[in-house]
Amino acid sequence: MADLSEFVVNTKNPVLVAPKSETRKGLHYLSNLDQNIAVMVKTLYYFKSESRTNQKSYNVIKKYLSEILVHYYPIVGWLTPKGKIAVNCTGEGVVLVEAETSCWINMIKETISENRMEILKKFVYDIPEHFNIDFCSVTLISQVTFFKCGGFVLGLGMSHNVFDGVAASEFLNSWCETAKGFPLTVPPFLNRTIPRQRNPSKIEFPHNDKLYDDEKLVYRSFLFESQNLEKLKTMEIEEYINDNNKVTTFQALTGFLRKSRCEALGFKPDQRVKLLFAADGQSRFILPIPIGYCGNGIVLIGLVTSSGKLVGNPLSHSVGLVKKLAELVTDGFMRSTIDYLEMNQTHPSLRATLLITSWSRLTLHKLDSDGGKKLFFLLPSPAMKIFEELMKI
Repeated sequence: MADLSEFVVNTKNPVLVAPKSETRKGLHYLSNLDQNIAVMVKTLYYFKSESRTNQKSYNVIKKYLSEILVHYYPIVGWLTPKGKIAVNCTGEGVVLVEAETSCWINMIKETISENRMEILKKFVYDIPEHFNIDFCSVTLISQVTFFKCGGFVLGLGMSHNVFDGVAASEFLNSWCETAKGFPLTVPPFLNRTIPRQRNPSKIEFPHNDKLYDDEKLVYRSFLFESQNLEKLKTMEIEEYINDNNKVTTFQALTGFLRKSRCEALGFKPDQRVKLLFAADGQSRFILPIPIGYCGNGIVLIGLVTSSGKLVGNPLSHSVGLVKKLAELVTDGFMRSTIDYLEMNQTHPSLRATLLITSWSRLTLHKLDSDGGKKLFFLLPSPAMKIFEELMKI
């Protein structure tokens, strides 16, 4: 096992990579769905490379980033700091950083399996304060970290205001296709006015938005093999008597995780707890969102119940609530959500909230996972010990 105690990443000064050719300037409209999740999503992709030098790999990444930005020009700018967020398309470029470490790339697998977040976060550049750039105003940050074996890690920070999971994966696939000299399979659709609020705005559905002490929070990852997932679904449907009550893997797993989390945290029976999960709304609009839509098509849907009802009832109760919630996502619900966000200009409260997002349908990688699901959880240390036991199904 590698010694990770003195792991160091040395970064060079960041550069701005501009589009290869002239692009449109000015403010680029972001929809209300784009406003709702103002976070930077960080991901890592690691590659073994024995045929290229580090400098050649960096130049290739930089060159084709410049080319793909011509197609994705709205990310070549900065998020506006006040009021409703838009992108100020300046054409200056996006942040790219070159870095290196003396470790071997195999240590990445160890850091992931051991949940060493303090190490993994070094692979995505964090803009220093003296640069006078607000991290939250950046649309895209790319860091290329080279290992002494010749491999490298591409660490990305992508603004959720600009990309949801589907749009982000399509951007990465397009970047790769450009580097291989292929035409874009899914050219980006950049007009974000389709999911615009109605006039006048009209809220037609409830949108559960508003509703511990300092314990050390710990990360853990859990792998649910295919047989575990099937067992879960069997446990859930044992009280059902017809095929109309079939549930998806996501619904069964989410119901199970929600119930288990309440048990592990030891909430009082009357404690109000909230579930939030991201539902893909693109296919729910009557006027369909075009393929390649480069923006947020997801909606966060919420459910508030008491802990006692979750813990005191069978698993089928918890899963049934998730199933009913998922079935609410229609064109009317999406339009109501957009109008709600227009009228309230708010972000969802995360107090006493379990937030779940699934990346299983994204095309960020095309690996055969044999139907298994890997999940990452963050809980206070004492609760995590109980939660780990509940995961043994």
